Amino acid sequence: MFRQCLHDRGPVEKEGDMSMPQTWNAQALCQALAGTELFSAGDASVELLDGADASLHVTMHEYGDLPLFVALHGGQILVEALLWPQSAVSDVAAFNEEVLLSRQLFPLSSIGLDTQADGERCYSMFGALSATSLLSNVLYEIETLASNVIRATEAYEGYLKAQA
Repeated sequence: MFRQCLHDRGPVEKEGDMSMPQTWNAQALCQALAGTELFSAGDASVELLDGADASLHVTMHEYGDLPLFVALHGGQILVEALLWPQSAVSDVAAFNEEVLLSRQLFPLSSIGLDTQADGERCYSMFGALSATSLLSNVLYEIETLASNVIRATEAYEGYLKAQA
């Protein structure tokens, strides 16, 4: 279930508001993000995904409505984006080697291979930071991951099978 996050104090205007240390939970992080300029200006939106382990769905409008997911678990904040299914890669071994050799091209982000609930294996890009990170650092991670996803899509397009 999606719930829109509303920031009850208005936009965060001072750097001091973004630098107060705390341990984030999904609800508090959702509200804090909703109050930042990125979200209040409409360049991105954030929704709380209710469930046993609440997480956030972030839509980066300035990046073509790129969906990102933010999970808080084990003292970490994980920001993740789905890239493409492994079945879309023309030469998996060559692609995997290229990813390992070019890891330094995408600061603060890594590429992994996950198995989805339906059994399909998919590549994703992710970044992680401490659950006590400053709000400004969480925002930086979100924006950096979105930029890196676009750059990775461009860098690795030659490894993807042609679309019919």
